[in-house]
Amino acid sequence: MRTVFALAMAAAIALPTHATAQDATIAEAAEQRAYPPLFAAEMAQAETFVEEMIAAGVIVPVPRDPGGGYTHEQHKRNYRAMLLAAQLYELTGEPRYFGFVREMLLEYAALYPTLGEHPARANQNVGRLFWQVLNDAMWQVHAIQAYEIIRDELPAAERERIDNDVFRRASHFLSVESAATFNLIHNHATWATAAVGMTGYVLDDEEMVRSALYGTAGPGEAGFIRQAELLFSPDGYYTEGPYYQRFAMLPFMVFAGAIERNQPELRIFEHRDGILLKALDTTIQLTYNGYFFPFNDAMRDKSLNTAELYEGVAIGYAVSGDPALLDIARFQNRTVISPAGLGMAEALSAGEAEPFRFRSMLFSDGPDGDQGAIAVLREGTGPNHMALVAKNASQGMGHGHFDKLSWQLYAMGEEVVTDYGAARFLNIEAKEGGRYLPENESWAKQTIAHNTLVVNEQSHFYGDLALAEAAWPTQDWFHVADGFQASAASIDSAYPNEGVAMERLLALVTVEGLAQPLALDVLRASSETPVQFDLPLHYAGHIMRLGFDLERYVDTRPVLGSGHGYQHIWEDGRAAPDEGESFMTWLLDGRFYTYRFVPQDGLEVILGESGANDPDFNLRREPVVIQRVMDSSDATFVSVLEPHGLYDGAAEQTVEGDSRIAALRHVEADEYDVILIETLAGETVAVAISWQNDPAASHRVTIESRELAWQGYAARFSLGD
Repeated sequence: MRTVFALAMAAAIALPTHATAQDATIAEAAEQRAYPPLFAAEMAQAETFVEEMIAAGVIVPVPRDPGGGYTHEQHKRNYRAMLLAAQLYELTGEPRYFGFVREMLLEYAALYPTLGEHPARANQNVGRLFWQVLNDAMWQVHAIQAYEIIRDELPAAERERIDNDVFRRASHFLSVESAATFNLIHNHATWATAAVGMTGYVLDDEEMVRSALYGTAGPGEAGFIRQAELLFSPDGYYTEGPYYQRFAMLPFMVFAGAIERNQPELRIFEHRDGILLKALDTTIQLTYNGYFFPFNDAMRDKSLNTAELYEGVAIGYAVSGDPALLDIARFQNRTVISPAGLGMAEALSAGEAEPFRFRSMLFSDGPDGDQGAIAVLREGTGPNHMALVAKNASQGMGHGHFDKLSWQLYAMGEEVVTDYGAARFLNIEAKEGGRYLPENESWAKQTIAHNTLVVNEQSHFYGDLALAEAAWPTQDWFHVADGFQASAASIDSAYPNEGVAMERLLALVTVEGLAQPLALDVLRASSETPVQFDLPLHYAGHIMRLGFDLERYVDTRPVLGSGHGYQHIWEDGRAAPDEGESFMTWLLDGRFYTYRFVPQDGLEVILGESGANDPDFNLRREPVVIQRVMDSSDATFVSVLEPHGLYDGAAEQTVEGDSRIAALRHVEADEYDVILIETLAGETVAVAISWQNDPAASHRVTIESRELAWQGYAARFSLGD
């Protein structure tokens, strides 16, 4: 039996003295089973799961099913059980855990040499154990960690058999037979290089490690190091978006831990100014109430409570000693049964946690930080704070959606202005084997499914990925101050054939007398030829009041269009509202929201719902309101979203169910735009926009005998007496 909870493993993350100082405590706790509550609870869960797997017997089926099917799920259970059983063996010394991992790996040694392409292969790079190569890499990342723990105690013949018939074969499949995936700059390659590199360390195979670190496509072209350089911006933003950032953090952090343990001279956690720790912090920042902002191909139910981040937070704390990460572990109420997990649980139990600060931040995109950005504006603290997210980033590769300058809004713990995320039911076999659904292409990725400008009923870049990958917005301005937080961005390449340019300011604006800030949206666009401009807003809630008369299509319910996502929208009604009528109010979870917009020449408002042309019921039915301007070469859309009032169904009580805004006006003065917000109580706030990103430039405009002067892009003014 190796040293209890092997001190060599405890030193796996040993950059600062913080981690190494835990060694004696870890060993002593393991020997005495005197674990802190979080770690003890995690260990109990692991024991329950592993004992169930042991009782069921070692089951290693011949692969057959796609995601969600029996064999797919069994192989997933197997790799999880192997790792947990091996870790439990380190902790307890119980022979049955050792025996379970040994027997399981010998069964895989018998199976793996017989495997060819998976029978459920589809349009992804095909795997052996699973329908896609990504899952094979995930299996190996977990299995090699289990094998590392028991390998030295196996008889030489069994060790050689598992080395050669499982891990060398699997590594050859990932790195050579699947070289096209292995050498990508992509999350699939991150998992593959982590699997092969960690295997190389365990098998003492320098060539395997080298190929994992630097790829097989030529010096500096691929590999784990290159991925850390190209997939993250200098701010730690992962180009595919928060959902895939969460997913990639496990292989990045676990393989980095193995690198630090075996090749500390690489100083992997210091690479690119500590990019992996920055990425961990950014991953957490890109959440609201624990759930990730669901843009691009995102599953909306993914949160900080996910296996990838239990591991990532524990390793991150072991490396950095950042007490704010303990606060995240407390929120998760989970950890991992590793030295890093125990050290973190000890510190949490000792009361060393400090609050993690969710704050307004700008996250640049692209390896050099010059491919747009994600802007997050937050107001207040706690689970009911407001958060406005402006997506001004690059395409995000194949998992990106065609929605430049789009946005979302959160308030009172809810997503109010929504993003659809991905059209997929992950690992539900009945829904295309758990793969992305056809509607992911025909709806979820299309621009009309998002909250940004659509021209001539065509998606940005006409839905062409190659065009989209070559262009991105410019983040023109980011401003955080009391009473006024704002982000502004522009792009002139989304519709190259029509010569469309658009720029958008999104802001949280405090108005005296209103309980919460307003979300202000000002989008102006121009085209070289007359076009149709559509500005959709996807929202969550039930309509309470319409300020305008609507022509309702109750009997016919026509479909809005024929392509680029329009074929999936039922049209419920249209209106041409006048000034003073251009608002609608909805109710969401006890809070009212009024969306108010400024009518412009030829404006038409369309109310609709997703779900048309969906014979397999793959889409969620969600409401949308669209502002439309026809046959125009320019348009300026000005709107505010106002949270207000309360509704208590149990008490049958309604408070301030109507908007507190009296008027919303837009004044164009030369090159400036001035937005005036007047409340029923007589307060008036103005937001003046120069659309110039020179912070030293001075601007001056007279509005209704009142002179407004400011420097830079935009400013907020209180015009009350």
